[in-house]
Amino acid sequence: MDVKKTIKKDGLIKKFCMYGFFKNLKFFEPFLVIYLLSMDLSLFYIGILYSVREITKYIFEIPSGVFADHYGKKTELALCFLLYIVSFVLFFIGEKFYMLCLAMMFFGLGEAFRSGTHKAIILSYLDEKGWFSYKSFVYGTTRSYALIGSSISSFVSVVFLLSVGSLRFLFLLCIVPYVIAFVLILSYPKRFNEHQESVFRVKGFFAAVIFQLKSFSRQKAVIRTVLSSSIFDAIVKSVKDYIQPILQAIVLASSITIIKNLSGDDILSIYLAAIYGVVFLLSAVASRNVYRLGKFGTSPRLMHLFMDILAIAFLLLSLFIKINAIYVIILLYFIVYIIRDARRPLYVDAISDIMGKSHRVTTLSIESQFRALFMAIFAPLFGFIADTFSISTLFLVVGVFCLVLNNFLKPGYQKKAAD
Repeated sequence: MDVKKTIKKDGLIKKFCMYGFFKNLKFFEPFLVIYLLSMDLSLFYIGILYSVREITKYIFEIPSGVFADHYGKKTELALCFLLYIVSFVLFFIGEKFYMLCLAMMFFGLGEAFRSGTHKAIILSYLDEKGWFSYKSFVYGTTRSYALIGSSISSFVSVVFLLSVGSLRFLFLLCIVPYVIAFVLILSYPKRFNEHQESVFRVKGFFAAVIFQLKSFSRQKAVIRTVLSSSIFDAIVKSVKDYIQPILQAIVLASSITIIKNLSGDDILSIYLAAIYGVVFLLSAVASRNVYRLGKFGTSPRLMHLFMDILAIAFLLLSLFIKINAIYVIILLYFIVYIIRDARRPLYVDAISDIMGKSHRVTTLSIESQFRALFMAIFAPLFGFIADTFSISTLFLVVGVFCLVLNNFLKPGYQKKAAD
């Protein structure tokens, strides 16, 4: 029997897919920057909010691992959804900057408790079933469900928004799927809650970080691959939602219409929902089928190629934003999103081949920490450049940076570490 068909029919694999689906029903996502701009925040201050989220995630990444040691991965995942729900409530009621910072902190806590944990559960289950060689296929499949969730949430959000008329209520709507995800996690087998005793100490925390960095410094292939992934993701996450103010400026300053009697804000909402919905759908297809590219090159080589394509897309965006070429801008943003979501399974495949079984979770966690740290730096910096100069200038700078950096961070191979 075809192993891939068996994997798709497996009950737990289906649950893993549904976890990703409900987790990504973030109805506010296509409008978050617009919402924050409507509260008189500049792109720099929005970048600070993103930075608060990522710094929180960075600080609590290792303590969250200690929590998992004490109470189990299943409990940790269930808790993360409760933290997300608190964040949504704070976004709904928050009107001051400090309240938005608190909302971002709770969201960052949720990310810290979730990050790497579910991937570790999936990899552990694949080992258990003897399916580890299909990790790229499985991860691509589960990620595609998450992206389908993102796509559906985009289309649902605009219908809800046009009915209610307030972006604020989208945060309350998010609570529904997150409660479902919470219940879904509770249905996972008890064996995913295996735990061991450990104690968190500040001194031990810094000692662990230093030890991990020293260990990585002796493994050039690992650190190049981890840095390539973390910087790539941090850059994309820092600028991916700039499509919102770009389209806002173009749509509201033009005579573009879709349906008569709609306001400029309504037209912008429809555009953004359609863009996010379609791009997530395309990304789902890319994520599910990226493993097929293996016949054209190894995962590290494809990762390197995707970074170059990303850089070229940014350089072209810099050019076409200046002339308000709205449909070319949308097309280029499609490319940016698709590359981001197609590259992630390649990283998981590449790093899993390099690292031994006992080091996979640690490596995924460290990559997540690096990504959070880089984004904490990039988000306000990019916002400052966009505010001071222009978004077009920002993309020019980022495109050149990606091209130069990619020559120094070529993901590579080394002999796989012993377990």
